[in-house]
Amino acid sequence: MDFSLNEEQRAWQMKARKFAAEVIRPLSLKREQIADPKETWDWELIRKGSELGFRTLVVPKKYGGHEVDFVTQALVMAELAKADSAISKAFSQNWKWSHLISAACNDDQKERFLKPFVADHSFVIGSASTEPNSGSDNRYPPENDIKAGYRVKAERKGDDWILNGEKTFIANGGIGKLFFVSVRTDSTVQAREGMSVFLVPAGTPGFRFGKRFNKAGWRFYQNAELIFEDARVPHANLVGQVNKGSKVRTGAATEFSDFELACNALGVCDDACESALHYARTTKRRGRALVEQQNIQLAINRMHMETEALRAYCMRAAWEMDNLLHESPNIILLMNYSSDVIQRVTGLSLEVHGADGGAVNAYADKLVRDGIIWTHLAGDNTQRLKVLKRFPQRAVN
Repeated sequence: MDFSLNEEQRAWQMKARKFAAEVIRPLSLKREQIADPKETWDWELIRKGSELGFRTLVVPKKYGGHEVDFVTQALVMAELAKADSAISKAFSQNWKWSHLISAACNDDQKERFLKPFVADHSFVIGSASTEPNSGSDNRYPPENDIKAGYRVKAERKGDDWILNGEKTFIANGGIGKLFFVSVRTDSTVQAREGMSVFLVPAGTPGFRFGKRFNKAGWRFYQNAELIFEDARVPHANLVGQVNKGSKVRTGAATEFSDFELACNALGVCDDACESALHYARTTKRRGRALVEQQNIQLAINRMHMETEALRAYCMRAAWEMDNLLHESPNIILLMNYSSDVIQRVTGLSLEVHGADGGAVNAYADKLVRDGIIWTHLAGDNTQRLKVLKRFPQRAVN
């Protein structure tokens, strides 16, 4: 494996680093301290990033995107997250679903949705799976329980489908212009056998946004309820086949979520390491810099060690995805590792910043609150370990 960067990869990394330092960082802490979750979002920041290509980074060039490789995506996510994890996710969330449009949608759908997405700096995309009474059982449904999983229903009426039900904690809820919505189209079988996926634009009759959620971490990033009351969606917006929604996400589109979140965690850990080291060097106690204390040195060294291990793992996963090794267990387990590392590193950072007697440091506190988000992103660590059953050489059934 050769992880040396080519000119294009380095150029995107430097562009992301400059944007993060000059645009994101000056606004990050101020925006996350806004009380109203609806007001934390900043369209001007999104527009500036979109003009530089960060919103449409993975869209195929034939549709006006940049079509960069996974190594480049890893670099950009980490650089943006180094200034603000939630803002990095606000951009990469669009990569996840534009990846899926490219991989799973037909030519008509690509024409109708990818071109407007590329043309509009305020066009962001989301996906709606989680419901008030179904979450993890959508990803890992209990065997032989047809009641588990998706409860939002869709019924065919001529050339349309009528959707009823509610989704919750949906990314880009309240601001998104297009959502992949997973629904039950057959309630007589298990969820994965009777589920379909539809593209549902904002403004669809019968579809509206509900409550915007107030979160401890990732405050910039928007999450809201999606409510469907006889929402009318044309059959032409069906992704793939009826009752075959579980087969929609394949290849890179399947594993991108875990990869994305791990690279984001890397950026947070880089930020925590730098901020803790700067604080320790510039803060004195009893006439000596904190960095001269052995316990502080050990904490900072531990932070850097764990961060560098995560970086190596992220780059290996990016290389594997670029070389079409999407079914590698390394990509699946990377998310679990990043979840552990980000919480250990941000926790140590908070300890370093509190070495003067426990006073709260707003920035170190923010990194910890953002890091806690990893405990419930895309399922949890135990659920992801179950995926190893797909790899008999690595797992015990």
